[in-house]
Amino acid sequence: AQLFLGMREDYLEFGFYIGDHGKEHRGRFVKNCSRHLEILKDILRKPLSRDDLSFGETSLTGDYVPKRVLGLKWNDWLNQVEQARIRATVTLSRDDVLVMSDDALAEKIADVFHDLFPLVLLATKDDPLTDIRRYVEEIPLVDEPLNPEYSLEQCAAETHFDLEVLQRWVRAIERKKQAIFYGPPGTGKTFVAERLALHMIGEGDGFTEIVQFHPSYAYEDFMQGLRPHALSGGGLEYVMTPGRFKDFCDRARERRGRCVLIIDEINRANLSRVLGELMFLLEYRDQDVPLSGGGRFKIPQNVRIIGTMNTADRSIALVDHALRRRFAFLELYPDYEVLRRFHADTGFDPEGLIHLLERLNAAINDRHYSVGITFFLSPNIEEDVADIWQMELEPYIEELFFDQPDKAAGFEWNKIKA
Repeated sequence: AQLFLGMREDYLEFGFYIGDHGKEHRGRFVKNCSRHLEILKDILRKPLSRDDLSFGETSLTGDYVPKRVLGLKWNDWLNQVEQARIRATVTLSRDDVLVMSDDALAEKIADVFHDLFPLVLLATKDDPLTDIRRYVEEIPLVDEPLNPEYSLEQCAAETHFDLEVLQRWVRAIERKKQAIFYGPPGTGKTFVAERLALHMIGEGDGFTEIVQFHPSYAYEDFMQGLRPHALSGGGLEYVMTPGRFKDFCDRARERRGRCVLIIDEINRANLSRVLGELMFLLEYRDQDVPLSGGGRFKIPQNVRIIGTMNTADRSIALVDHALRRRFAFLELYPDYEVLRRFHADTGFDPEGLIHLLERLNAAINDRHYSVGITFFLSPNIEEDVADIWQMELEPYIEELFFDQPDKAAGFEWNKIKA
């Protein structure tokens, strides 16, 4: 792969080219174009849309041919580089060259080389997107923050948790750079995680995303793995494809602010299998490691991870001790003060409901299976409470007390509705 300049009697030609002997670079260039075609069309639109560039076949007969007569448009060329020549050039006639000053000609050539350098990265990098994005300056370089401010006071008002508690959680996340909210269902784990993420990216150019783990989630989904890809001429090839976390980190490297990944139901997957090399990197954020699928990887310093763990699905005691050491664990059990604060302005007196929930959770006698308060955070609770109890809680209570039907019957709606 080369940036070249060729001078002939009638014209001067310069640009990007891969010759017939550059087999390795040609193969990598074709694979990267095929694999990232739609993304490349977006990020290379500006540098490759020059009016003076010609792509694909060009004349080598010695006769000057006007630009674009034999070439393809840049986006069509990227779409068929397997069949077209891997060549992107500017051609200046003898007359054009002779009327230019030395400085003007040198600046013209340098300018073209600058715009075509991403094509060199496509030919020389196995995973070129991050380098190309950085090169074409797609990284936000603005003085004004892209994300609105979201203060902890706003977070406290929306979640109804004490400000001091939220501050302690944020400190823990910043200290360890990854944390897990754990507790029984209905305690607001995911909602709190999302709101804290908004606070952490506020007034910066970072972003937040959410991914949910499940029993079949694998390392290939999270880090990287081989994925089938249709070839333009038919058939399939298997290419090494970034998973959700690797892609997240690649994009986070382009930002200056914090980027927060929320992993919902983190304990529903086989964590040792899914995380792989991350077990080391989560503890040693300043180091990089070779990945099993090739290349090296390092977690950017601006990445934060917040997981949620439903203890009714799997006890926290079953979590790998090596993993526990790498996360801050933040407990979230039923907080009846949240229920009181929420209904302070709804006109509903929650004291009877709170007394009932305390009695129910005392009967369950296992805080990992306690009934949470978020079931009842509804502004229309007086209209909805019967449906919530009968359709959402009674089946759960029957399951918990499947061998004690009399105890379950004591919490049927017709017996507790008063």
